[in-house]
Amino acid sequence: MTQDVYERLALHLDSLPGGFPRTESGVEMRILKRLFTEDEAALACHLRMMPEPVERIAKRVSLPTEELAEQLYQMSRKGLIFRADMAEGPRYMAAQYVVGIWEYHVNDLDEGLIRDMNEYIPHLIDPFLKLKTKQLRTIPIGASLDGQGTVMPYEGARNLIEQQSKIVVAPCICRREHSMIGKGCGKLAEACLIFSGAAHFYEKNGLGRSISREEALQILNKAEEDALVLQPTNAQKIMAMCLCCGDCCQILKSLKRLPKPATLVHTNYYARIRKEECIGCEICVDRCQMEAISMRDDVAEIDPDRCIGCGLCIPKCSADAIDLIRKDEKDCYTPPDNVVETLRCIVNERSIK
Repeated sequence: MTQDVYERLALHLDSLPGGFPRTESGVEMRILKRLFTEDEAALACHLRMMPEPVERIAKRVSLPTEELAEQLYQMSRKGLIFRADMAEGPRYMAAQYVVGIWEYHVNDLDEGLIRDMNEYIPHLIDPFLKLKTKQLRTIPIGASLDGQGTVMPYEGARNLIEQQSKIVVAPCICRREHSMIGKGCGKLAEACLIFSGAAHFYEKNGLGRSISREEALQILNKAEEDALVLQPTNAQKIMAMCLCCGDCCQILKSLKRLPKPATLVHTNYYARIRKEECIGCEICVDRCQMEAISMRDDVAEIDPDRCIGCGLCIPKCSADAIDLIRKDEKDCYTPPDNVVETLRCIVNERSIK
């Protein structure tokens, strides 16, 4: 019975866009048993990737509405499912494991869960790096866009922030879990910006704090100082923006292991060094999160297969010798209109595999 319910939950999570691949070691099952009770696992299998009222779910699972309402609420408080608080009552939906359940446990980490997750991460992320559509994309920091002729609204971090009516900042789960096992980088801790309905969920669940647009812009400035890569939701209307480092971010760490990370990232820019003006200060080498810059004959050199167009090398260049170049229009990426479209693309691509 116990094994059956967790097996069903694993299959259910794998049917969601973010996936939940199986492993020979069974580490993914250990994670589920850490997070879900048997009853919670059984109930989670009945939720869909669309917000539904309790009454509709109750009919599907044959449980009294009041009893189910309490169970769903408590599961959402534990970060096992997603809750949208509407004027007409709460709506509940399934949460994918990443991005979703894992991030919702930023305040509940322990060394056992961290150990299991670090074992599982390569199995979880590597298959999705190979999909055409990713959950996140990379945009340049604001200072690197100065003088750019064409900047689409969804490419400018400041513009994306100014569009938001509700903003919550949350701790970066990647940096927190690295710090808990003595491998922290010491960079910005509150580094996940959450918007719209997801922001309300984060705030009400105690996962983050509400901030103004002005404070969000200050956080972007701090991210630039700390050399953090801006990774918003892969959509024109975003739900979140991660501020990531190559030391802790599981996505960037996975990309760095590969020979050509630039080919696996949604980005419309790349950096180029004017070698005749480079003075060999090596600041750009230290700031690059993809190990794309090296020195040759005391001159910086960028590997185009590794540069993801984040622009972090540009504002601190002592000689102002680096330019951010927009790709040819035929090579530029236009993200889906919204997150729903993004997830639909991922589901379609996974079904082909």
